[in-house]
Amino acid sequence: MSISTTTSTTTTPISQLRQRMQHDMMMRGLGPHTQRDYIRHVRRLASFLGRPPDTATEEDLRRFQIHQHEAGASVPTINGAVSALRFLYTVTLRRRDLARSLVATKRPYKMPEVLSVCSPSAPMAQN
Repeated sequence: MSISTTTSTTTTPISQLRQRMQHDMMMRGLGPHTQRDYIRHVRRLASFLGRPPDTATEEDLRRFQIHQHEAGASVPTINGAVSALRFLYTVTLRRRDLARSLVATKRPYKMPEVLSVCSPSAPMAQN
């Protein structure tokens, strides 16, 4: 699925899928950093699968997300991948069925530290 079009920073041919995704991101005004991140996440999925991401199944995406959790990926990393893959499957490939199967992770809720009644006045008493 490779074509002879090249990016301005490299002489390596890019796939039609990647070029289409880049055009979709550009047309929607995604910033350069977001575009790089989305491409990176899609590359990681392709590497995990060992084949192009447009051949992925719902079960493949589930296995990829489980792999991310088991590998200890952070919540922002997992959710970044979800955003990138939702874009790929919703916009570029028009496969909403696959996009709906992706699950964002919630950040664990941390209880705020509550100071005791005496604690707030202690620092003032020292002055």
